[in-house]
Amino acid sequence: MPPGPPHTSAPPQTPAPPHIPATPHPAQAPPPQDPASHVRLPSGVADGMPGTPPAASAPDPASTTLAVLLIGPAGAGKTSVAKFWADRRRVPTAHISLDDVREWVRSGFADPQSGWNDNSEAQYRLARRTCGFAARNFLANGISCILDDAVFPDRPVVGLGGWKRHVGPGLLPVVLLPGLEIVLERNAERTGNRRLTDEEVARIHGRMAGWYGSGLPIIDNSQLDVAGTARALDEVLARSIASPPQW
Repeated sequence: MPPGPPHTSAPPQTPAPPHIPATPHPAQAPPPQDPASHVRLPSGVADGMPGTPPAASAPDPASTTLAVLLIGPAGAGKTSVAKFWADRRRVPTAHISLDDVREWVRSGFADPQSGWNDNSEAQYRLARRTCGFAARNFLANGISCILDDAVFPDRPVVGLGGWKRHVGPGLLPVVLLPGLEIVLERNAERTGNRRLTDEEVARIHGRMAGWYGSGLPIIDNSQLDVAGTARALDEVLARSIASPPQW
C-alpha cells in the first residue's frame, strides 16, 4: 500500500484582538442664536414630556412672549386694560396704542371727528404700519406687546388682515365689548379729540356686535374693573395659546 501524504500540523492560530467599542463622536453644540432674531410666537400647545397631558404643557400666558391685539369700541377700556396688563406681567411687555401713535402727527393731524377723508384714512393706515413695525421689533428682542385698536368686523381686510400682515400670524386678537350704557358713560369722561358724540359711540358699538359669532374670544367687562378685566384677559389668552382662534 503506497504511503499516504506526510502528516503536517496546522499552523498556529493568531488570537483575534480584543473588541474595543468605538468611542462615540461628541455631539456638536447647537450654534448660538442671534439675540436679535425673531421670536417665534406660540402657535399651539407646547411640546411636553412623554405622557404629559396637553393641557399641562400649555404655556403660561403670564410668562410667555406673545403679541396681543385688544379690539373694542371707544369707551371699552382698551387702553386702561392694556396698560394695566402690560405693567404687571412677569416678562418684559410693551403697550402700543394706535391712538397714541396716530397723535404723533402734530401739524396736519387729520381728526376723523371732522369727517373721514383720504387724509385721515391714510394717517390711520400709516399709524397701523408703524405700530406693526414696533411690535415686530419688540418681539424680535424678546419683549411681548399688546396693541389696542377699534377694528371693525365688517372690514376684515383693513382691520384683522392688516394687523396680521404687520405683526405676524401669531398675533392673538381679543375683543373687549361691554354694554352700550357702559361705553357711553366712559366716553363721557373723555376729553379732547378722543371724546365722541353719543350717536357715534352707539354706531361704533353696534358695528362691534358683529364680532359675536366670529370665533374670536370676547370679554364683556360691563361688571369688571380694570384688574378684573386683566385677569379675564389672561384666562382668555391661556385658551387662545392652547387652541389659537381661526381668523
